[in-house]
Amino acid sequence: MAAPSEAVSGIPDGVKWGFVAALSGGAIAAFYLLAEHSLLLRVIGLLVVAGIVITVALQTGKGRNTWSFIQEARAEVRKVVWPTRKETVQTTMIVIGMVVVVSIMLWILDGLLGYGVRLLLGQGG
Repeated sequence: MAAPSEAVSGIPDGVKWGFVAALSGGAIAAFYLLAEHSLLLRVIGLLVVAGIVITVALQTGKGRNTWSFIQEARAEVRKVVWPTRKETVQTTMIVIGMVVVVSIMLWILDGLLGYGVRLLLGQGG
C-alpha cells in the first residue's frame, strides 16, 4: 500500500528527499566553487535552487505537514491580543524596578554573609 504522498506523484518520499539533499549540496558547492563569477549571479542561482528545493520538499508528506503547521501557527498569531504600548512600558518598568529591588537585597545579603564569614574566620570585624 502506497503512502498518500506517493499516490499523488508516484515518486516515493525518500527519493524526493534524496533529490532535495543532492540539489542543496550541489548548489552550495557550486556557490563556493564558482567564486570567480559575480556574487549576484551566485546568489540568484542559490535562490532559484532554493525555490526548486522548497517546491519538491512541499510535495512530500512531511513537507505538506510542515506547511500546514506554518499556516495554523500564522492563524494562531493573528488571534493573539497584543498589549498596547502603554501596557508594555508599564510592564517593562515593573520588571526593571523588581530587578533593582532584588539586586539591592542580594547586595545587602552578600555584604552581611561576607561580614559573618570574616568574623568567623577572624579576618576582620
